[in-house]
Amino acid sequence: MKKVVTFGEIMLRLSPPGFLRFSQTNSFDVVYGGGESNVAVSLANYGVPVEFVTRLPKNDIGECALMEMRKRNVGTEHIIYGGNRLGVYFLETGAVSRGSKVVYDRAYSAIAEIEVGMIDWKSVFEGVEWFHWTGITPAISQGAADACLEAVKVASEMGVTVSTDLNYRAKLWNYGGDREAIMTELTSYCDIVLGNEEDAEKHFGIKPEGLDITTQGEHVKAEAFLSVCQQMMKKFPKAKKVITTLRGSISASHNSWAGVLYDGETMFQSPQYQITDIVDRVGGGDSFMGGLIYGLLKYPEDDQNALNFAVAASCLKHTIMGDANLVTVSEVEKLMDGDASGRVAR
Repeated sequence: MKKVVTFGEIMLRLSPPGFLRFSQTNSFDVVYGGGESNVAVSLANYGVPVEFVTRLPKNDIGECALMEMRKRNVGTEHIIYGGNRLGVYFLETGAVSRGSKVVYDRAYSAIAEIEVGMIDWKSVFEGVEWFHWTGITPAISQGAADACLEAVKVASEMGVTVSTDLNYRAKLWNYGGDREAIMTELTSYCDIVLGNEEDAEKHFGIKPEGLDITTQGEHVKAEAFLSVCQQMMKKFPKAKKVITTLRGSISASHNSWAGVLYDGETMFQSPQYQITDIVDRVGGGDSFMGGLIYGLLKYPEDDQNALNFAVAASCLKHTIMGDANLVTVSEVEKLMDGDASGRVAR
């Protein structure tokens, strides 16, 4: 497979051990992760050559983030340095009826202060087949939004496939940027668009017809999202495929999980998984995107198989602590084949 490039922020994640609340803990577990770096790690685990592009501070914490990428076989050749700090987020893991909480501390991070012209995108995309960004990056700052736009323009000019995970984050977009205008322009360069019903509504005002998303609970009907996919393709004619994840939240510990893919003619639906006793759902969407990119590269003529791979991969991510999905192709294919027993492999 040819190389994939992802671009975004990698952060320091600090979490109370187990299911402790912030007010209970005297220590934090350390993990490095972020939407686009998580996708890169997934792809590296599947044997795909992948490069992660970001801006890091030249200090010990920035070096730790860099080492985490290298440890996972993710390329770091085009990472640039500058700024004074790595973004931080605090995660309190929920359970049963208590949801998880995230507190961001990422203002004035190295990538928040990135500017157009700092990255040589033509050099980055030399010999690259696929470029991935998410809606988190332009939400960080105007500079990050401008750098992302610079990237998608160059990628498009060079014939690189461009994908996005729309990833609406209510706690970001606080620098005063016009979210809809920024996201509309960026998404217009994309060939592959992933998002859920909230992403489509918050970024573009697109809603599923005949579905109240506030009351769907565990009963997520794939057919209801056909209208979302059709509206997205009408708004973004360059898009060849629109994909939606379908998460039904029974509780913080039990979710249903599936997905649909629309290619302009056919709506493909995946099997639905019941994920009980969730270990860590953070990064679930990123693991889906990593699986989807792999699936579309591996099975270019088989959208159903690509979708099924993405859903199974992200199902397994919910069993893994940390941001990134650390599963192999054979483990994903085992679940796709119906083996969910969890038996010891001897």
